[in-house]
Amino acid sequence: MPDYFVHESSYVDDGAIVGAGTKIWHFSHVMPGAVIGERCNLGQNVVVMPRTRIGNNVKIQNNVSIYEGVELEDDVFCGPSCVFTNVINPRSHVSRKAEYLPTVVRRGATIGANATIICGSTLGAYSFVGAGAVVRGEVPDYALVVGMPARRIGWMCQCGVRLALVEGAAACGACGARYREDRGLLRRVDSPTQQG
Repeated sequence: MPDYFVHESSYVDDGAIVGAGTKIWHFSHVMPGAVIGERCNLGQNVVVMPRTRIGNNVKIQNNVSIYEGVELEDDVFCGPSCVFTNVINPRSHVSRKAEYLPTVVRRGATIGANATIICGSTLGAYSFVGAGAVVRGEVPDYALVVGMPARRIGWMCQCGVRLALVEGAAACGACGARYREDRGLLRRVDSPTQQG
């Protein structure tokens, strides 16, 4: 008996690995060779392709496909109907499976509803992609990006609240975490265990 939940309308193929406490809801399909961590939640109509990796405590909302080449680290949130690609120049009549480009979504990142992540991108830890954005390339840790193409318009705390920088420094109004900006990057300058 598996130590994870699969709705009766969904399929987990032989050869897939699913961690304890994970829930796979209606009309979803996890294919052979997929690896899903513990305590994940896959909403309705989610497809997880072979040779994909999903960390622990990942939330994947309805209508999301995780294609080959995509890796989601721990604590990632994928909003409803967000899209990953794995080929830059697809054609129905040309096989490009050998050209899949890897996409990595680092720990704690959030991808908003209907956002598109073009293959070959890396989304930094705790970054936040706004709804409907189109991302192609690198997104720094803690960056808030929006638009088509996505551009950085601010910074987000690890807890998910937008930060207001004053002279290159910020303290989160919700959790008290402290950050400093240096050369276009943001880093946390206190210990995560100091959060209130």
